[in-house]
Amino acid sequence: MKKWIKKNKLLAILLILFVIVASTSVYHSYKPLPDGVSFEGEVHYVSEVDFLYDLTFGEKDNQQQEHEIFNRIYEVIDEAEEFVVMDMFLFNGYNDGEMDYPPLSGTLMKNLLAKKKNDPEVEIIFITDEINTTYGSHEADELKRLEENGIKVVVSNVKVLRDSNPLYSGVWRVFFQWFGQGGSGWIQNPMAKSAPETTVRSYLKLMNIKANHRKVIATDKRAIISSANPHDASGLHSNTAFEVTGPIIREILKTEQAVLDFSGGGTLPEYNGVAKEGDIAVQLLTERKILDHILKEIQVSKDKEEIWVGMFYLAERKIIEELIDASQRGVTVNLILDPNEHAFGQQKIGLPNRPVAAELKEEGQGNIELRWYNSKGEQYHPKMIYFKRDTESTIIGGSANFTRRNLYDLNLETNVKITAPNDEQIMKDMNDYYLRLWSNEDEIYTLPYESYKDEMTIVKKAMYRIQKVLRFTTY
Repeated sequence: MKKWIKKNKLLAILLILFVIVASTSVYHSYKPLPDGVSFEGEVHYVSEVDFLYDLTFGEKDNQQQEHEIFNRIYEVIDEAEEFVVMDMFLFNGYNDGEMDYPPLSGTLMKNLLAKKKNDPEVEIIFITDEINTTYGSHEADELKRLEENGIKVVVSNVKVLRDSNPLYSGVWRVFFQWFGQGGSGWIQNPMAKSAPETTVRSYLKLMNIKANHRKVIATDKRAIISSANPHDASGLHSNTAFEVTGPIIREILKTEQAVLDFSGGGTLPEYNGVAKEGDIAVQLLTERKILDHILKEIQVSKDKEEIWVGMFYLAERKIIEELIDASQRGVTVNLILDPNEHAFGQQKIGLPNRPVAAELKEEGQGNIELRWYNSKGEQYHPKMIYFKRDTESTIIGGSANFTRRNLYDLNLETNVKITAPNDEQIMKDMNDYYLRLWSNEDEIYTLPYESYKDEMTIVKKAMYRIQKVLRFTTY
């Protein structure tokens, strides 16, 4: 052996490096999760859950907006008496300037600063993702302003989470992570041309894709679990959210405390409130537990029942296969999907939704129907599934796309599961929402499946499958 190593020094070095990189990649793909990640809360019964939504529709020259989510978030901030805890993925004003975007980041920042000034005894904690500093390449103005005015800012340490991209993660961790990301950048920022230029090292970290993707606010009075980001370039997206009260807030704080624990962020305040009990069951789910409950609900869906999906990204194989199985036993499956044509001013080719849509249509035996949201440069950004049953129905919604990265303990995600009799207002509102978009009752909200059918479907199917096998995707 020694003689072989002497003769083949270079090969031996390369072999050792390969073993180190491969073992690093495997470990960080399956390493133990931090405490508090992948959380399944207790079932709590409350009397009220509010459904909030943002809709953008109409032609570009006559675009209309029905946006409720952040207006309600501003009210919830103002109503708080003891604390405000926010966890938001995207929080910046960077955009391509091609559309008249709502100044969501600046408006939220001003509301938080005003709350701190007017009620200084109210503790405010803002948790976010390092994407807003382009992975440590520069400062984020909004975060800096919050810190300067006494608001605690915590940038999540997602490095402790499992890696989603094993072909790359071992290379990045062995060779590049040690050099940091700060310094004078010279490469165009992937967020927008107007954003600060970034370092090569920031791009290298970006490629080890993982995120705190949550969108949640909790106060001493109520909480909102959402799909919407306070991000200017996302300001025209269509989104959904759910407002809840009661002990579920204590569990939201528990999952956010877990983020602080592995990010060096201190201790969150306690929730001591109560809520009026009722017939609506609410349950907090994060990370993999979201997938577990989605699969369970699809599996128990029966002949003549309906499943409605509103989704930005649909790619997770287990969900796709279970939807096909459900359709083949008589469940009606209706999907409203984003066409995956636009992403912050960049043209996309329809992955993953278009090849997935083709598969669902082909395998659904006539029980799967699909419509595309009629987007005009913005995104249809909900992450929501609705199980419509005879007397009692279930909704699961929040921040998690139906993809491996969002549902396999890779990203941080927060969803809520809601089960209630069909005569509760939350279920009436959910039913009305889907029927309005599906039937185009007062506007052309959705387009038929054929609108985005193209000659490249076979190629896109192959690309989607290859990406799934290699786990090398941005979704």
